[in-house]
Amino acid sequence: MSRPLYQVKADFFKTLGHPVRIRVLELLSEREHAVAEILPDVGIEAANLSQHLAVLRRAGLVVTRKEGSTVFYSLTSPHVAELLAVARQILTGVLSGQVELLEDLRTASTSTSERQRRGGPTA
Repeated sequence: MSRPLYQVKADFFKTLGHPVRIRVLELLSEREHAVAEILPDVGIEAANLSQHLAVLRRAGLVVTRKEGSTVFYSLTSPHVAELLAVARQILTGVLSGQVELLEDLRTASTSTSERQRRGGPTA
């Protein structure tokens, strides 16, 4: 019996559910990178990075190419970079809405404080 598509999608998003993996994918969205090039940008130990890269490889999001003793990683599809760009757009919209809400709350708070100082109702 095959797994439902929603379960497969949930597992896919779980794979993306770590900041190191997102950062690695962002770097690889620019170009292929050797492991040594990725390390300074993610700020973790090489063994830990290797584990994250293995998760991304098993999920089919990255592939490797070996040149001598150097292993290069790249995205399997430009759609991965597109997904990250769409996520950025969504977050920009969400955060913009939160900024507007915060401004509204500050305005309301200022108005309430003004009314309180004048002795008026604060409803």
